[in-house]
Amino acid sequence: MEVPLVRVGGFAAALALALCLFAVAQAAAAARGRSPARLVAARNAVFAVAGLVSFAFAVLVHAFVVSDLSVAYVAQNSNHALPMLYKVTAAWGAHEGSLLLWSLYLALLSALAVGLHWRDHPLSMPWIIATLALVQAGFLALIVFLSNPFATLAPVPADGRDLNPLLQDPGLAFHPPVLYLGYVGFAVPFAFAVAAMVRRHIGTEWVGAVRRWVLFAWAALTSGIIFGGFWAYYELGWGGYWAWDPVENASLMPWLTGTALMHSMMAQERRHMFRLWNVFLVVSTFLLTLLGTFLVRSGVLTSVHAFAVDPGRGSYILVFMALAMVAGYGLVIWRAEDLESEAGIEHPLSREAGLLANNVLLLMATLIVVVGTLFPLAVDVVTGAKVSVGAPYFNRVMVPLMLAVVVLLAMGPSVPWRGMPGGRFVRQFRAPALGAAAAFAGAAALGVGEALTLVAIAVVAFAASAVLADLGRAVIARRKVAGCGWARAVWMVLSQGRRRTGGLIVHLGIVAIAAGMIGSGLFQQALTVEMRPGEATRIHDVVLTLRGIEDIEGANWQGRLAHVSVSREGKVVAMMAPGKRFYPLRGMATTETAIHSELGGDLYIFVGDERDGGIVAQIYWNPLVSWIWVGWMVVLAGALLSLSEPERQRRAVVVRPAAALGVPAE
Repeated sequence: MEVPLVRVGGFAAALALALCLFAVAQAAAAARGRSPARLVAARNAVFAVAGLVSFAFAVLVHAFVVSDLSVAYVAQNSNHALPMLYKVTAAWGAHEGSLLLWSLYLALLSALAVGLHWRDHPLSMPWIIATLALVQAGFLALIVFLSNPFATLAPVPADGRDLNPLLQDPGLAFHPPVLYLGYVGFAVPFAFAVAAMVRRHIGTEWVGAVRRWVLFAWAALTSGIIFGGFWAYYELGWGGYWAWDPVENASLMPWLTGTALMHSMMAQERRHMFRLWNVFLVVSTFLLTLLGTFLVRSGVLTSVHAFAVDPGRGSYILVFMALAMVAGYGLVIWRAEDLESEAGIEHPLSREAGLLANNVLLLMATLIVVVGTLFPLAVDVVTGAKVSVGAPYFNRVMVPLMLAVVVLLAMGPSVPWRGMPGGRFVRQFRAPALGAAAAFAGAAALGVGEALTLVAIAVVAFAASAVLADLGRAVIARRKVAGCGWARAVWMVLSQGRRRTGGLIVHLGIVAIAAGMIGSGLFQQALTVEMRPGEATRIHDVVLTLRGIEDIEGANWQGRLAHVSVSREGKVVAMMAPGKRFYPLRGMATTETAIHSELGGDLYIFVGDERDGGIVAQIYWNPLVSWIWVGWMVVLAGALLSLSEPERQRRAVVVRPAAALGVPAE
């Protein structure tokens, strides 16, 4: 009798779970008995798990592609009329499939980490494998026993329910997969930190090994957050991209601690400092990725992202997260004495002092987001009352903290280790300070009266000036030393010392994102207006005219589309087509925004109800919002440049601590 493919996929997931437990047992036995054969068996099990989970995920995607409605998960999230792109993306568009995608990433990254570091860290490898396999087992157990995407239906329905219309968008092809990649990427540094603490081998070797993993995971998490903001911006139709929604906060929390970790590791590499900070940040970042999973996957939130409604799943994830918290923080407390730094901060105007301040500020920001996100849930559980913590709270407390972080971002790369004289410090930042003062005065002259807004503008100007000045000094120095032209000097700066130059480019991208957020958040113009064909309205420096309304139809929806012309000084510069769609199978309507982007800002339109042959239009002018997306591309370019630095070049500038610490290097 032929076995259905979906059952084979489910069996592959169950076998992967068994092999994860086998890998944990073999790795633990190898650590105790130093048995090479057991360690090889554990490694091979990790590789086999990667193959099995990849096969299981391919089976699930195939079930969506062929519309196999005997699979309950497919029937709940697809139908015959769903376009092929969304059939594929629906594989991770709901609870069960998103967990399988998470497990796929974890299996692949675990296999990659074990393969890459097998020879470099042989003594830590048993604990690295055991940690990664145990985490993988936790997720696979949830999939196999509580959230099985391969469960079948009988009888088979004639058609499926359809994918959530809000998720029928190309953005779904990028946002969740990239965000999950950032989440899961932090599991590898966590495993290395656990191994280092268990072995009491807490020098710089583990930090050097995970630096690239941290940067990779941070870049992926940053990209996932930006993709999510962009998707919300053009899909949800409210004129913004960040609303301090709990699901948004779930991704921001590990991003904040991951940012602190990425900078703090430099102090351990260079000066053997912040050991306790670094293991604490690694553990915290990983645990916050689990917290994000709990918030989004447990059903405790009411959101388009909160897919699960079964409290059993949420309880499982909560217990799993609690066990990971006890194990992770327990190790940190257990090894606290070994984690004491060899050196201290010698001068307040030093890079290590700036990194410490950066850590404190980012952890304060994380705590604020955690409290603001979990407090309403706690009140609901304890008292049953509904409490809302929204944008006013977060903006009031987070904006000053983030502005302070941006100041440190601008100053950090230019301040040397161990410190610098006060006079030199003043001279170093005199020009950026003048730029900030000019921006402050210019904004005040243009009518900006709110103090925090003026400070924000000045801080962004200071940071941009400082980062550009730092890059400029590097180019000038290369030009003088090499005696070459400007183009050659720029190329040398980009190709030599990529880690530092990449970091400066990342900082420049963050400054651009900050400028975009300030412009679009503080200077947005909004207008609600009724328009009939031939009628016009004005916003910013353009005139919008409704040219007509028409019916439109897609594969699984019907809709209405408005045609709006955009004119500046009597000349048509753009045609925009906002609309609405209705999805009969789900009984849901969606708003389709229209956006016209320019360097100075976005013209943003979405339509509401139709009245008397016309439309109710919500129109926004969002200044500088495109700088956020451009800034992300700059951040990504800088991260890739830093990641591209050859390993031998990085080792040439890092102090190797084995001899100094009296601990044998691996």
